[in-house]
Amino acid sequence: MDIQLSQKDFQKTIENNKKVLIDFYADWCGPCQTLLPTIHKLADEFDGDVLIQKVNVDENADLAAKFGVRSIPTLVYISNGDEVNRQNGLISENDLRAQINDLKTA
Repeated sequence: MDIQLSQKDFQKTIENNKKVLIDFYADWCGPCQTLLPTIHKLADEFDGDVLIQKVNVDENADLAAKFGVRSIPTLVYISNGDEVNRQNGLISENDLRAQINDLKTA
């Protein structure tokens, strides 16, 4: 499963998907790596309802800057092209699942 999102794919992804969760991360970030298995699990679980994408801030600094990401991990919840929520730092699987369920109905 490839859930990496690059700058060039971003606009198309937002236009083609009503509900998107973007995980801004870095390979060297400990909390990001802790969150990774949960992100992959929930990407499968919510497939078809919410598109979950990852953005490596080192490889996509422009996209991270566009969203004003200053710390990682940062989770940005997008509904119909608009940011509706944001989570900074590590989040538990249950809390993240609840946030994604909220996004589904937003």
